[in-house]
Amino acid sequence: MLKRWWIYQQERFPIFSNGILILVFSTSAVSYSALLREQFPTFESLTVAAVSTFLFFLLLRIVDEFKDFDDDRIYRPYRPVPRGLISLKELGLLGVFSLFAQLGLALYMSRSLAILLSVVWFYFVLMSQDFFLYKRLKGHPVAYLLSHNVIVPLIALYATACDWLLMKSAIPPAVIWFLITTAMNGLILEIGRKIRAPNDEEVGVDSYSSLWGRDNAVLVWVTVICFSAVAAFWTAKQIDFVRPMNLILLVLGIGASMVAYSFFNHPTRKSAKWVNLMSGLWALFTYLGLGVIPLLLRYEIHLPFSG
Repeated sequence: MLKRWWIYQQERFPIFSNGILILVFSTSAVSYSALLREQFPTFESLTVAAVSTFLFFLLLRIVDEFKDFDDDRIYRPYRPVPRGLISLKELGLLGVFSLFAQLGLALYMSRSLAILLSVVWFYFVLMSQDFFLYKRLKGHPVAYLLSHNVIVPLIALYATACDWLLMKSAIPPAVIWFLITTAMNGLILEIGRKIRAPNDEEVGVDSYSSLWGRDNAVLVWVTVICFSAVAAFWTAKQIDFVRPMNLILLVLGIGASMVAYSFFNHPTRKSAKWVNLMSGLWALFTYLGLGVIPLLLRYEIHLPFSG
């Protein structure tokens, strides 16, 4: 059983690569909220946010397995579930365990956090059912993308609440900038992972490069990166971390430009993988610059006076 689950996570939900990004994301959310309050986050806040956020994204993967099962049996029989490696029943049990774990952690923190968790769950259920508008949404890829991407800033809101709600504080208004950046990063990751080389397009499998055309998909990806950069700038401005963030954005922007140029001129499997990798790097380093790094620097500055 352990071997089966190990193979499954390698193919569908890599624990280490996903875990690093999720850990940085959740830590950044909690740290950003704490920086706005000019306080340091507690270990409990960081831990609950990290575990809960990881479980949110695991639940997203599990729901996708259920939603895509019929199509996978026809078009992608090589995937773990249709080929019989892991069953939907096993994934369902893992999903139920994840829900109870999230609820237990939320109640451990505060009843108010459990209420916010129910709000995120409610949207999660609607999204899993495609808002009961599957046919309409399927015919409008942009509406489908945007409506499903809302879950990402909602998860970010929940992660920040592990800080400000625990401290019995009102939500810092500037948190909205972090949520906007998170929304942009969610789009970057989603679009980036579904841009493929012409020879890698599969029948019955939607990708943005097939829906919009290869060049248009990359242009949209680059455009969203620009929006993310603007949002990240204003997010950093709220915590007085503009100059270091500008340097991070400059380096990332150069990298993204090189990757886009390479894919435009040589749309191969390797260049498409670089689009996906650059999407992850963009998210990783923007979150490092919006919470983790500034918190560490401020902690080092105030360490002699921390008592």
